[in-house]
Amino acid sequence: MPDIYIAGGAMTAFGRHTGVYAPELAQQAILRAVEDAGTTLDKIQAVYCANVFGGMILGQLIVRDLGMRGIPVYNVENACASGATGVHLARHALLAQQYDTVLVFGIEQLTALGGGTIPMQRNDGKTDLYATSGMVLPAVYAMRATRFLHERQASPGDLAAVAVKNRHHGSLNEYAQQRTGTTVEEVLASRMIADPLTLLQCCPSQVDGAAAVVLSRRRPDHGRPVKILSSVVVSGLREQAGDDILDAEITARAARQAYEQAGVGPRDVNVVELHDAFTIAELLYYEALGLASHGEAVALLHSGATRLGGRVPVNPSGGLLAKGHPLGATGIAQMVELMWHLQERAGQRQAVGARIGLAQCTGGGIAGVDHAASSVHLLGA
Repeated sequence: MPDIYIAGGAMTAFGRHTGVYAPELAQQAILRAVEDAGTTLDKIQAVYCANVFGGMILGQLIVRDLGMRGIPVYNVENACASGATGVHLARHALLAQQYDTVLVFGIEQLTALGGGTIPMQRNDGKTDLYATSGMVLPAVYAMRATRFLHERQASPGDLAAVAVKNRHHGSLNEYAQQRTGTTVEEVLASRMIADPLTLLQCCPSQVDGAAAVVLSRRRPDHGRPVKILSSVVVSGLREQAGDDILDAEITARAARQAYEQAGVGPRDVNVVELHDAFTIAELLYYEALGLASHGEAVALLHSGATRLGGRVPVNPSGGLLAKGHPLGATGIAQMVELMWHLQERAGQRQAVGARIGLAQCTGGGIAGVDHAASSVHLLGA
């Protein structure tokens, strides 16, 4: 299979960008990514715009003002996995030799929604069962957390330790929304959102941000080349009455396919950016991604292996919990972060000796399935 490279990447800081509209925010990331790739806008042959709440033809609006007229623009929406899905689709086009160099960017301006939890699925005037019953994602993950504490003989402090780790990582990241460390006691004392998940165990819902990557069939002639070793996007299966809510089946399935496609295994991975929208999610994904055996997620966390300086740092960016989660940008921002680590450009949060990175992103809460989408990408240098 031909090599596909991340020729360059960039992101904006994640947070409140008062007075800055979404197109301008996206353009900042785009221009920096193109410069990082050592190319120019006129060399881009197609554009993939990932976004959830920005409305119709957002991609065309953004590139119009950059003078990129006439080239194909694909608008991609796949809930929280939108950015990763955009990369997946762009890679397929490059593998098919439809293009040589493309731009993929993600943008979200959640502060424009006015606050509160992200709305559940609504289409064609019909409302999903979850939304009808008042279900919100914090409640879904709270149920998983409650079951986890019971099944694994874990404590609320074990959940809080995830937030402590990721907030520490975020304190080292100039792009993160939350840049202050915390303690287990502070996490547990923060306002209850959905028992047992407190405020500091949930990713911020008021955040704006953009991220962009330039993908190419051509090997970059600058820096350490980063390849996309594998790219997988899958959808959820219909749940059965006896399914285990602690079994992140959709992510485990995507991970197995990604490892097989890349010809590597979990022990080969040196750094991970995963979808820690809530603390419990990170622990479940340790096992789904094969980083920990069944029942060993808490032990892996407390061993220090997933902290900076450990065997496989997880969410060195601070993850969604600290960096923030502007939906359309998240999956691409994960890959930009991994690119920086693989090229030894991550500064004081550098994962030492990283050669293979894994990005995992899930998206969409709809009744009857374990998430609507999940993506796993393996990058290598």
